[in-house]
Amino acid sequence: MKTQRRMSAAGVALMLGGAGILLAATPAQAAEVTFKTECIPPAIANLPPIQGETTVEITAPATAKVGDTVDITWKTVKAASKNPDLLDLNKDVVQPSGNLTVGGAQSGAVAMQGPRQNPPIPKGGAMVLPEMKGKLTIEKAGDITLTPDKYTINVNQIMTTETKCSPKETVKTGATIKVGGGGTTGGTTTGGTTTTGGATTTGGTTTGGATTTGGATTTGGATTGGGATTGGSGGQTDFPGKPIEVAYDCGAVVPGGIKTPVTISAKKNGGAYDLTVKTAKGAMASPMALPAGALKPSMNIKLGGADSGTVKVAGPANAEPIPDKAPVSLSDMTGTYTPGKTGKVTLSPDQLTIDVTMAPGATPINVPCKATSSGVSLELDTAAQPGGSGTSGSANGGAAAAAGGLAQTGSSDDGGIKALALVAGTVVLLGGAVFTFTPWRRLRGTR
Repeated sequence: MKTQRRMSAAGVALMLGGAGILLAATPAQAAEVTFKTECIPPAIANLPPIQGETTVEITAPATAKVGDTVDITWKTVKAASKNPDLLDLNKDVVQPSGNLTVGGAQSGAVAMQGPRQNPPIPKGGAMVLPEMKGKLTIEKAGDITLTPDKYTINVNQIMTTETKCSPKETVKTGATIKVGGGGTTGGTTTGGTTTTGGATTTGGTTTGGATTTGGATTTGGATTGGGATTGGSGGQTDFPGKPIEVAYDCGAVVPGGIKTPVTISAKKNGGAYDLTVKTAKGAMASPMALPAGALKPSMNIKLGGADSGTVKVAGPANAEPIPDKAPVSLSDMTGTYTPGKTGKVTLSPDQLTIDVTMAPGATPINVPCKATSSGVSLELDTAAQPGGSGTSGSANGGAAAAAGGLAQTGSSDDGGIKALALVAGTVVLLGGAVFTFTPWRRLRGTR
């Protein structure tokens, strides 16, 4: 069994990546993106491949909501190839098409198409391409990125020919759409006036002897104060956190470590808080079919300020099998924090762990990733409760609460794995993380 676990552990590399987090996004801007490009002229031209640069401007709505269908525009500021020195191109004989890569909270591609429209282009002149347009239906909340990809120049003069162009380097994001999913996003929320047993509470100040803390101030998604209600009446109940870029050290499994944004949010439940931890939605094709229950994440949330210790949150495993080359997602992680102290308590992302089970009944493969840098995602104004889970630096109470409070509703569509390296041989991800491990056929043989 030990040999099997060592072999299996050597064969698993998991990485999280952030392309966008709910509640914290940079509004989309129409900005130019330039990338090295190789264009293959039509065979009839008998010309070698053309190496050049393409500059495009992607325009998309700054914000949207789930269910919207948005219009996207691709403007080619400069094409990588020119009109060859063969013939002058007439007016309205050029038609471009291309693809935009969709990333972040949603994955896929947008087919872009332009009209057959151009001014006369002399031999050796710059290719003047009309704008291309496409539509994207918003399916997920979060930040959706749009990145230029391959494009084709179709010319219909005497005969129809095509010049195919593709990026030869990693292309920067051309636009970002912020998709809201409800809740409070920035701004200041001030609790109104609550009357409890004749005592009036205004903005967290209690007059008349009732112990009620109301209201809260939310700035940029980070919540401070409010929510600590004794007796379960009045005050704010939802506390959205802000995304924190966390650096993880996964040892030899992920050389160089990884970074991913993590957001901690809370909802008041009596004297305790139900926590939800989200990572960015990202996807890549799974290199092999994975069974249901193969991936299960958990994370330690570090307490600071008035309280100390850790609270464990965990997410459900994938309920359905993951087909070969299908997107892979990491579910939201949930748990319960019962305050052990009264005062302002900070919550920060800490160690991430992913258990991988390759076959039903098999021993899970444990992949720990230590947080080498983190930050405060949420601050709560708490009131101590009996049996508080965050005292004395112990995670036992928090782990028990997480285990008991995991309603299996965490959707694998929301949280996400940016990259899942499960291929044989050498895999290069995030621009330089290299993984070499036991081939999958040997792992399958251990079942």
